[in-house]
Amino acid sequence: MQINVRRITTEPDRQIALDVLKATYKEEKRWIKEDDKLFDPAELSDETVAWFVALHKDKPVGVVRVLFEPPLELYEEYGMQQIGPEIDVQAFINNNRIAEIGRLAVIPEYRRHKAIALSLMRDATRETIREGFSHFVTDVFEGEKNSPYDFHTRILGFVPVATHEVGDLNCENRRITLVLDFKECYRRLKTTKERMFRVMTDNWTDDLHAMMS
Repeated sequence: MQINVRRITTEPDRQIALDVLKATYKEEKRWIKEDDKLFDPAELSDETVAWFVALHKDKPVGVVRVLFEPPLELYEEYGMQQIGPEIDVQAFINNNRIAEIGRLAVIPEYRRHKAIALSLMRDATRETIREGFSHFVTDVFEGEKNSPYDFHTRILGFVPVATHEVGDLNCENRRITLVLDFKECYRRLKTTKERMFRVMTDNWTDDLHAMMS
């Protein structure tokens, strides 16, 4: 399946992304009620936000969002409960550059095609590394039918670090907070998943490879 991904920078592209978000987050899941909360028009000119849309034969089939200045302080308000090894959260925040990836959505009739989510994550990751970030953080819903938990953890190598009960989406499921270390992901894919490594580093420059080595 040929999937094209581009960063959203125009109002027509925002409307294309809204078609995907309305079909998933609004109509299917009912997690958000207002269109502007799906994709605020102000985010088009906000350099701290990047949206990406995936297209199959010019049909919008998926989106994802990256926040380069995520409100990490909200996690404390959410009442996070750490799981796994104890982490000094403040030290982790101070010693790393962390971007938040989220709003990952694929329309229902294309959801079985993993190439869509993979293509979105590839382009979003490449852009985020280029901006000098070291980690992704994201939340997924525990037990949700279409949760990307397995995709994130088994394929990309996200690590679950905490849980919390509330967030900015209208969903009753508990949230699981995941973290991805870009360098660790790069090393893991290069040594154990050669095909996936080639996919995820497609169109990388030598400088990007050097940053991860």
